[in-house]
Amino acid sequence: MITIYKEDEIQALREGGKRLAQVLAAVRDAVCPGISTKELDTLAERLIREGGDDPAFLNYIPDGAGYPFPATLCVSVNNEIVHGIPDAKRVLKEGDIIGIDLGLKHKGLFVDAAMTVPVGVVDEKSRDLIAVTEESLTKAIEVVRPDGRVSDIGNAIGSFVGSRYGIVRELGGHGVGHHVHEEPYIPNFTQKTPGTKLRSGMVIAIEPMLNEGTRSIILDRDGYTFKTADGKRSAHFEHTVLVTEDGHEVLTA
Repeated sequence: MITIYKEDEIQALREGGKRLAQVLAAVRDAVCPGISTKELDTLAERLIREGGDDPAFLNYIPDGAGYPFPATLCVSVNNEIVHGIPDAKRVLKEGDIIGIDLGLKHKGLFVDAAMTVPVGVVDEKSRDLIAVTEESLTKAIEVVRPDGRVSDIGNAIGSFVGSRYGIVRELGGHGVGHHVHEEPYIPNFTQKTPGTKLRSGMVIAIEPMLNEGTRSIILDRDGYTFKTADGKRSAHFEHTVLVTEDGHEVLTA
């Protein structure tokens, strides 16, 4: 069922979105060669709890998972697409790229955001992958409006990216608010059918994922980490977006 959020709920989501943006920015700024992914996770959880909020992902069990997610932050390095599990032994090195995906619960409501960050100096191919993925999110957000369609989002991403990168199809955006994942599902690729109509008061997480090579993916033995099938790099960006009466509002900007 699609949820239309009330004004008091929207205000709480705005507050939560701002808090999440600040925490994610602090984690981004901490990314450097020599830091472990577990240290980034510890930082994210500490900052969320110091703000009086709760981590959204810690102990969350998504559909199909065999056990709760064991961390606050999803950290996906190089060929990992999303949902990587932090590890004290996983130390970042110069030239890596890392996706940091974070959610929090504020006043009982969830917000979700992600970005991909270079570790030190990265090569031109990685810089382009990151830039195109981030811009594809911008293009997707631009078409969000009441009476638009979910397919508009995927079409905007698909037309912008073209054949430059592989667009992940098995994973996509989603509604968010009362739960970490809600309806509607939001594909990131070009659609032939219009899909769900967007309405004022809907809250959605838009999150394109682009692979340097093939769009094909595999699931790691840990049951959470999705990786590129060919071992090439992947990038991921995400914002929580409110559909307004005259367009949209990015809650996690």
